[in-house]
Amino acid sequence: MLIVFNPTAGSRRRSRLERARALLPGARLAETAGPGHAEALAREAAAAGEDCVVAAGGDGTIAEVAAGLMGGGAALGILPLGTANVLSLELGLPRAPEAAAAVLRGGREVALWPGIARFGDGRSLLFVQMLGAGFDADVVRRLDLGLKRRIGRAAYVWQAGLELRRYAFPPIRVRLDDGEALRASALVVSKGRLYAGPFLLAPGATPLRPGFHVALIGGGWGRAALAGALLPLNLLPRLPGLELRQASHVVLEGSGVPTQADGDFTGRLPVTVTDAPAPLRIRLPGDGRQPPF
Repeated sequence: MLIVFNPTAGSRRRSRLERARALLPGARLAETAGPGHAEALAREAAAAGEDCVVAAGGDGTIAEVAAGLMGGGAALGILPLGTANVLSLELGLPRAPEAAAAVLRGGREVALWPGIARFGDGRSLLFVQMLGAGFDADVVRRLDLGLKRRIGRAAYVWQAGLELRRYAFPPIRVRLDDGEALRASALVVSKGRLYAGPFLLAPGATPLRPGFHVALIGGGWGRAALAGALLPLNLLPRLPGLELRQASHVVLEGSGVPTQADGDFTGRLPVTVTDAPAPLRIRLPGDGRQPPF
């Protein structure tokens, strides 16, 4: 087993990492040196025959490790050390290091279906939970990472308040499964039920099956402010003007519209979203008797 960890995560997260490592004899540790390094480390580990590669971090780290494992034989493990840990919450993974280590040692393995975003400049990017276009991506783009390290999720709330006064909400053109053209001012392509933490967005979604739930939101700053108020109440699916659609192929276009995936700024539209060509094995709580492969 290889554990991939970002050393800039801070002493508190390193302490939690070491508590888990104490219960994983033989596990090796590799520390990342910058963006993209987690993917390279995971790819090398899979090629070397590791049975499991563990992403010790948040959703961005998980997505990088997952990208490195695509096409290989190693399972994905998760040690939740991030700010939001949306995928871990989605899958019912324990946050306590000791309990997370127990899952890595003896959990069951199931299929995880990531998404692939293909951008107009030729880049391809894997994501594990969601891709956002519009207002939330602009918040992520401008987020003060130092403030995020100090106050966690509250940094997003602060930044969203600032962006409400200056984001222009340009229109997004949407095409689902080559069907009718739709429009939105903000949009989330989600693999799972949850968004921005333990908050409900798409009740019927799951990252354990192919396909996406697409949340289309119309309106400007007033609608965005209302969404922010409904989010912590788990009432976001009731937001006026929000429409949920299911699709397996999503095309997004819009002049200068920013995008984010799994909490990291990724560029601007256009982008085409599809499922990854194959699932990954991922370790979840359970007795190990039901791998669907």
